[in-house]
Amino acid sequence: MMGRKLMETLLVLPVAMLAACGGDVAGTEQAVELGEKAQGVLYAPPAPASGNILDATTNLGPVTLGGAVQTYFTTNPQYYSFKVQVPANSLVGLEVTHLGSSMYLDTGLFVYGPRNAAGSYGTTVLAQDDDAGYGQLSKLSSVALTQGGEYLVVVSSSNGSGKQFRLQTSCAGGACTSLTLPPAPSGYQLTLSEQSISSQLQSTLATGEAAYSYTSGSLRRFDFAWPYSGEPTLAQADAAVLGIQDYDYSYGGVTGTTLTYAQLYGYLYSEFQPLHAQILSTYGNGVENVQVMTHYYTRLVAPGASGWFRLNVILFPQSKKIIVFEQTAYET
Repeated sequence: MMGRKLMETLLVLPVAMLAACGGDVAGTEQAVELGEKAQGVLYAPPAPASGNILDATTNLGPVTLGGAVQTYFTTNPQYYSFKVQVPANSLVGLEVTHLGSSMYLDTGLFVYGPRNAAGSYGTTVLAQDDDAGYGQLSKLSSVALTQGGEYLVVVSSSNGSGKQFRLQTSCAGGACTSLTLPPAPSGYQLTLSEQSISSQLQSTLATGEAAYSYTSGSLRRFDFAWPYSGEPTLAQADAAVLGIQDYDYSYGGVTGTTLTYAQLYGYLYSEFQPLHAQILSTYGNGVENVQVMTHYYTRLVAPGASGWFRLNVILFPQSKKIIVFEQTAYET
């Protein structure tokens, strides 16, 4: 196990990575799709009894106009919704992009709204598309939103479970005016929502755990809302994770060390290093600055036998995700 101790001290040169905008889309009574071929749209969310299409979707919060969000489907069929705020009389582009989306993914894209005083987006589709994007991905090149407000953009798939997608919002012809989000309140604490990890990462983790009897790993994903200007900090992400009882019990008093995502590779046991690139490609948007806080301690776990424990808190500030990877090793 001396090799394990030495591995804990390894560092690699930092590499700059990742960055993306967040978003909010706004509404209109008139939505026009320009330059797209007319076609039937698949996988529309069913109209709920409430009359608010939001209730038929899984809402992942706001997306900043001119920004992007990346996530993946977990069930079949599935309907993800995103809130987008735009000024009146704007031309908005929406696209499930080839970059950041899985191969052979078939999506539908829908726009509803604007949100009324009662908080409802209604059930009337203002704009929709099936396959105008790359392959079977969806794209609305220019949606005319005459009425300002908050709109709901829905991305759907009937068989996308385990596949990721990236939704990009834009202002067609530069016709939109950026909206200013408020700063986060002083002392704001992130609220985490645990989600399942991708099947590919589950498989890679299982392979690493099977390599040796004296090492183990745990991988978890947490999403969070961030309807504010700027980006959440690594300190906020770390505090939110350490607030979970499982981790506070072991790591609450252990000082963390800040790493670049590139440096994290040198801290992973060799059997878990294949996770490094997969985590980044699965959850990153390709431009954001992914940051890591690592906590490490060692203690006796049996007479004459030590255990080594490391918790890595990985923040994707623009994709609004925190990945937590814990690895342990025991002296045999």
